[in-house]
Order: sequence, then C-alpha cells, then structure tokens
Amino acid sequence: MIIETWSEQETFALGEKIGMQAKPGEIYALLGDLGVGKTIFTKGVAAGLGITEPVSSPTFTIVQIYEEGRMPFYHFDVYRIGDVEEMDEIGYEDCFFGNGLCLVEWANLIEEIMPPQTIWITIEKDLEKGFDYRRIEVNYENTGN
Repeated sequence: MIIETWSEQETFALGEKIGMQAKPGEIYALLGDLGVGKTIFTKGVAAGLGITEPVSSPTFTIVQIYEEGRMPFYHFDVYRIGDVEEMDEIGYEDCFFGNGLCLVEWANLIEEIMPPQTIWITIEKDLEKGFDYRRIEVNYENTGN
C-alpha cells in the first residue's frame, strides 16, 4: 500500500491511525533516510496508542519503552548498532515477542533478526513534489495480513 502525505501533520496522522489500529505483538520496521519524517511518524503511532509523554528517537539508548498507552510501545533506533549481537545484550526478544507494539527505525541494519511477520514501512521524499511531500509504502507482504 502506498500513501502520499503533503505535510508533517498528515505524516503524523497516518502514524496515529496505524497506532490506533495496532494489535499487541505487531512489529513495524521503519526505513528512510535521515530527515524524512520517521520521528514524526513514530510520534503519531505513539499518539494513536494513547501515549502523551514526549517521544524522541532513542538514537543513543537503542530502545525507549513507553507503558502509559493501551499497550506497551517499544521504540527502537538501531542506527548506531555495530553488530546484531548488541540486540541480544539489550534483550530485544522480550520486546519483539511481548505483548506490546514494536517500531524499529533503521531495521534494515538488523534485517536478519527481524521476524517474518514484520510490517515494513518506507518513507521517502520527492523534492519535485514539494519539501513536505512524503511517499510512504506499507508492506504487509510476509505478515499474512
């Protein structure tokens, strides 16, 4: 499925819609270059889960856990992961196979440990269509949905 957004508000709203429809145990892989709006999208997902505390990308902590919403939200940013074994050290399996929603930014860097049911989301810019334009592809291909 391909969705086009034309503003940060629309990108946030798409994330919010996904968060409202999310089910426990789902895993979203979020791909896109620096500055495409992954954090805006993630803030929307968190809002859709009922999380009101500030959400920021856990670039240096790898994972941020939010528990105030309707289910736990595990927000990973694996941009700085040097080796997949580092994911074992932070106990990623408890999050991936728990009762919450996982969102993994830069998941392509740890693709070998991403479960088959992962929902892959790619955000891209196209400056010819405008500074705030985003093309967002949601791929449920291996999830059975």
